[in-house]
Order: sequence, then structure tokens, then C-alpha cells
Amino acid sequence: QVQLVESGGGLVQPGGSLRLSCVASGFTLDYRSLGWFRQAPGKEREAVACISASTGPTYYTDSVKGRFTISRDTVKSTVFLQMNSLKPEDTAVYYCATASDFDMCAIFRGDTSLINFGSWGQGTQVTVSS
Repeated sequence: QVQLVESGGGLVQPGGSLRLSCVASGFTLDYRSLGWFRQAPGKEREAVACISASTGPTYYTDSVKGRFTISRDTVKSTVFLQMNSLKPEDTAVYYCATASDFDMCAIFRGDTSLINFGSWGQGTQVTVSS
């Protein structure tokens, strides 16, 4: 059974950093793409970053490019999202997600309807405020 558990959220001042972790179980992390998403109150879920299976490419939404970095540790079965230079508009609940029957990173290549599918964690709150 696929399980994703996010952690690492919290309250941080603008310009600060956080590292989110997504511990995966029930599948081999290196064989699947995994994405980070966020949802702010009153807003739709947004794709933030995605790491492809194996040695494939990573993807980022424009608003986080140069500030966020997604990475994978296959030994720990964990995907990280390093978030630097945080802004108040980054405030949201952050989720990680994967899928067994499609490439989650396809959302970044235009197949946005896939954001409603796959296996999701419970989320971790990130609040950027002074």
C-alpha cells in the first residue's frame, strides 16, 4: 500500500528557508516520479515541483524557480523540497503525490487534469510571515 508522509513545515519569516520531507513507502521511489503541490486557503491546488523517475528531469513552476530545489534520497526513500528565499505568497499546505499508472511530472508538461489523481500525503503547513 502506497503511503506518503510529509513533514518539515512551520512558521518562517520572509527570506527564510525550510526543507520539506516526503517519506514514501509501498513502492520503489526511484521507479516513480513524485511531485510537490500546495494549496492556499481559497485557492486551487498548484503544482510546485516534480522529480522524474530514475535520472529524469526535474520541473518547477515559474514562481519558485531559483528558490526551490527538489531532490531524492533513495536509501531513505524520501523526496525533499528545499525552499529558500521564502515569500508570504508561498504560504500554503504542501503535499507530495505520486501515481502508479501515469507520470506525475506530466502535469508540468501540460496535462493539468492529472492533478486530481494519484496517491497523496496528508500535507504539511508552511506559513511565511513576519
